[in-house]
Amino acid sequence: MTDHLPSGEGFNRFTVLDLDRTGNFVFPDSVTPVPQDEVSDFLRGQLIVPKNVTDIFVWVHGWQHVRESAYKTAARLFAAIESLYTEQSKMYQHLEGFRAMYVAIRWPSKSAHSPRGYFRIRNRAHGMTTHGYAEFALSHLLGYLDEERERPKRGPDTLMAASGQYLHCIGHSFGGRFLAEAIAAAPAPQPPTLRLLHRNERFEYTIDNLVVFQMAARRTVFADQFKDLLDTGPLQGPVCLTFSRADRANCSWHRFTESGACAVGCRGATKPSDRVRTTLLRSSNDTYKEYELSYPIVNIDASWLYRKGRFTRPEGAHSDFWYRESIHLILTLVDYARPLNETDG
Repeated sequence: MTDHLPSGEGFNRFTVLDLDRTGNFVFPDSVTPVPQDEVSDFLRGQLIVPKNVTDIFVWVHGWQHVRESAYKTAARLFAAIESLYTEQSKMYQHLEGFRAMYVAIRWPSKSAHSPRGYFRIRNRAHGMTTHGYAEFALSHLLGYLDEERERPKRGPDTLMAASGQYLHCIGHSFGGRFLAEAIAAAPAPQPPTLRLLHRNERFEYTIDNLVVFQMAARRTVFADQFKDLLDTGPLQGPVCLTFSRADRANCSWHRFTESGACAVGCRGATKPSDRVRTTLLRSSNDTYKEYELSYPIVNIDASWLYRKGRFTRPEGAHSDFWYRESIHLILTLVDYARPLNETDG
């Protein structure tokens, strides 16, 4: 039996940014939305990227969180990344000198633990982008972080020691949809975002990888809605999507919202089929083969581990990803984001 992660209590080395139900950033400790033309200045006031940081993580939580629980979830994730790296740093041979900066996005995702509650938050998350400003806010955040960081050097001219600062996005459930929509907006913003941009303006940034635990979206979403994310988007590395057949919310309840189909978080993404591969979630002391994570979309079959709540919770194992194995996947992707010849000579 694998070990669960520590609670993260007391870990506070991260920045929290809040979104309201319309998808706007709000000023700290208030409900006042940040005007769209002040978002850039707002981010500059909230976030400073230290020069000694090697990696920046952006996390968006999923369903069933209020402000306090969302904070605790972020603290738990970020503390786990720090803890597992410290414990087994030798497994991540390109991460010598690893020092991270963490950003958490909170949004109102609380509802009843029921198909109706799931449907309600699914519609809210969708509406915050398609009719609101979540895409605009998150794209601005990613663009700001990309502008402030020292971009890693890419390609064969990169030699020896790591240089630059890497940007990683992690989401759970509907939070993963938010991130995917924001990343896809770089080449193809949706109408609410387009209306706020000047003529011919686009978001310009690169993301090194995207991990979504138990994504609440159609299995074909990367062939249509998120097609631009793969074709012309700013992703440098893979989209990794965990799934578990014990996730009742994604396997059963999702059918009520998406024309009878189960979700990515139940069985993985299916299309575009030539750009998808599936691999097994590995134990935390087992090394992934590089080819396993080299496709644009990588389904991670976690059915053997993400099972808690299968029979005892209405939503099943939808939130049962708090394991060392999950953090090991994240750190492996961080490690593989470095060019092969950075430390290999």
